[in-house]
Order: sequence, then structure tokens, then C-alpha cells
Amino acid sequence: MKPALYAGVAAAALVAGAAHAAGHLPFAPGEGDFAWDSYNDFAGQYDLSGATVTITGPWTGNEKEKVDKVFAYFTEATGAEVNYSGSDSFEQDIVISTRAGSAPNLAVFPQPGLAADMASQGLLTPMPDGTADWVRDNFAAGQSWVDLGTYAGADGADDLYGLFYRVDVKSLVWYNPIAFDEAGYDIPETMEELKELTQQIVDDGGTPWCIGLGSGAATGWPATDWVEDLMLRTQSPADYDAWVANEMKFDDPKVIAAIEEFGWFARNDDFVSGGSEAVATTDFRDSPAGLFTIPSECYMHRQASFIPAFFPEGTEVGEDVDFFYFPAYEDKDLGKPVLGAGTLFGITDPSDATNAFIEFLKLPIAHELWMAQGGFLTAHAGVNPAVYAEDSLRAQGNILREATTFRFDASDLMPGEIGAGAFWTGMVDYVTGADAAEVAAGIQSRWDSIQ
Repeated sequence: MKPALYAGVAAAALVAGAAHAAGHLPFAPGEGDFAWDSYNDFAGQYDLSGATVTITGPWTGNEKEKVDKVFAYFTEATGAEVNYSGSDSFEQDIVISTRAGSAPNLAVFPQPGLAADMASQGLLTPMPDGTADWVRDNFAAGQSWVDLGTYAGADGADDLYGLFYRVDVKSLVWYNPIAFDEAGYDIPETMEELKELTQQIVDDGGTPWCIGLGSGAATGWPATDWVEDLMLRTQSPADYDAWVANEMKFDDPKVIAAIEEFGWFARNDDFVSGGSEAVATTDFRDSPAGLFTIPSECYMHRQASFIPAFFPEGTEVGEDVDFFYFPAYEDKDLGKPVLGAGTLFGITDPSDATNAFIEFLKLPIAHELWMAQGGFLTAHAGVNPAVYAEDSLRAQGNILREATTFRFDASDLMPGEIGAGAFWTGMVDYVTGADAAEVAAGIQSRWDSIQ
């Protein structure tokens, strides 16, 4: 099917769903390009009439409406009700409820740090036997997702406690396709080519990058994403994990080298719109604006999948702006690493119906049903990409499918005083002229002081 027709698949399914006699399912069973066969097989295995699965998570508003529609298909298949409650204070609420003995059956964690903490306190139940093998075999970069969901329990033994569901991608470079076409620039497929393109744009009289670290009290965080992506492209996943856990110190030469790789882009006046001095003071929400000026004030902007929310009103992704994968180094043989984030399910009160729900989450359709509604990416390798509601999401989904390694945002996994403190401020110091080794030593000193 041609890409231009993909969005029509979901639209047709929506029309069919609207006509569904039951009225409570948005997509009529058996219609559209969903994986109905495995869903029907699943439905034939369960009769959970009278059971209820309670779930708490961070999705509220429009996201809650979408996920409720997904969960309705579990009820349709099994007869079990699903009660999902979303909360803006999920992190506090789930700790309180589990300690009080009033936990839901499942919790949806917005990042693995809290899940790991709760597992270590004996507040989570391991995933059913065989789940780790299933993830390894059925998710793109499957071992990465097993690693991210595996934590030490109260007895100190490692087990799989988290099953990831919705994923976000950060390893993206946004660019102006019209400006690229007019200049005759090709999309770089390696980091070496990206660096060559950066210099070529300067040689042609342009400015390659827009970079901004400003974010109020959180100023500096965009630079941490750069460094994390570059750690994944210069060092092994094991080194990345050791860095996150501070088993590799922040002032290790490997980490300093990744910071300096970021500096290659950000500390060169010719490479950045406004010069390197503007990097620390430009608000991250305003930093992509140069992509849309005529002539372009910059050609590229590295940022996560959420950044279109800050593009000029009416911007069409795929026409006015597009993106490509932040590429890996060809000569380092580290595959195609992807940096991102994601939500994961954890079992806080086990039951037979809860285990059945975990089996439901393994089905492609449990992912496709949200894919078709928009605002959802998955690492599940068995889904039909045609179901994605938008071409841009489909392209991001393909980046996930082609990933050989996936790692979570390191700063989100580090202690708050580091990942949301010293790392941020250290990067501001670095882009304004401080030495990378001195910055890294300062961050490590702060880490040492809180241990």
C-alpha cells in the first residue's frame, strides 16, 4: 500500500467503527487492517465474566479516552471489566495505595525508576513466566526492553517487573525539506555524513543548527539528551547502563568524550544560529523557529517527537518540516541505537484476570488500536504499520522497528539531584565555555556527596 493511502486505513476503520451496532467499540471487529486473528484466538481462551481489572496510570483527558477504547476490547474478548483511573499525581498515589494495601491490579509507570524502587520494596509482582522471552522475541531491540523492565526484587534477585507499552522517540533531527531540496542536500545516514553536511552548509554560507537549552528552572535539559544520544553512539549499551548507575563515573574519559562530541556541534559559532553564546539562553520552545524563516536561519534541529507542538501554527509535518534518524557512527559498529522514553505496566495486585490482561497487551491489536487513534508509538515488532494514523508516526515507528538498541533517557534514571540538577547546570556551564572534564568532575563530586 502506498504511504499516501495509509492514513485512509485508520479513517476507514473509524467510519466502520461508528457504524458498529454495539456502539462501544470504535473499530468494528473483523474490519480494517488490524490483527484480528490473534485477537479472536485470545478471545476463545478466556471467559472472565464477573472479574474486574483495576488500573492506575498517568494518562488523563484525551489520552484516557483513547486508552479506554483499547481496554474495551479486552472486555469484549473476556467479559472482564476494566476500570482505569488516570492521575496527574500518579507517582505519589501509587506509592500510597500500595503501602496501604489498596493497590490496583496494574500500574502504568511513566518511567522505570519508580517501578524499580517499588520492586525493590516488594510492592510489585514479577511478570508471568515466559514474559521476558516473549519480549525478547517480539519487540524490536527486544533485549533492551527486557533490560529496562528487569529490576531487583525485595530478595535482591532480578526479575522482569515491567512490560513496556507506549514509547516516545528522542533520536530525531528535524529539518526544512524545502531548504534541503533547494541546496541539494541529502539526508545523512551516518554520523560521519551528518558532520560532513554540517560543515558543507557552513561552506555554502548557511547555518546548520538551531540549538536552545533554555527552559526556566529546567534550563540545560536539552543538552542532556544530546549527550545521552552521543553516549549511545560512541560507547556500548553496557557502558551507557554503567554510566546511568554511576558504576562508570561521570568524569570517566568515555563520558567526557560524549560531552565534547556535543560541543563539536554546540560550541562552534559557525554551526549554531546566533552563535554558541545563544545556545544557553535560547528557549528550547523557540529554538526550532529558524527552520521556518525565509531564508532559513538554520537547517536542522535535534529534538524529540513532541517538538511539533512548538512549531508555527499550521505547520505540516512532511511538507513544511520533516525529520530523520539521528544517525550512528559507521566506524563504531554500534548498530542503530535509539534514545527515548516510554510507559510500562507493572503488577501491583496479581489475579488471574490481571495475567490475562498481560496476555492481551502482547497482542498486536492492543497496540494497533491506539496507533489508529494517533499519538502512540510501539516497539512491538508484530504490529501492522499501515494502522498508524499519521505518516510521521509511521516513520517514527519504523525507526523503533529498525533499532538495535533502545535506552531510556539517562537523566530521568539518575538521582534527581543529578539528572534534574547538576547534569542540567553542568551542560549550561559547558556550552558557555567551561572545560568538559571540569564540568564532568563537578557532576561526579555532587553525585558522591549524596551517596
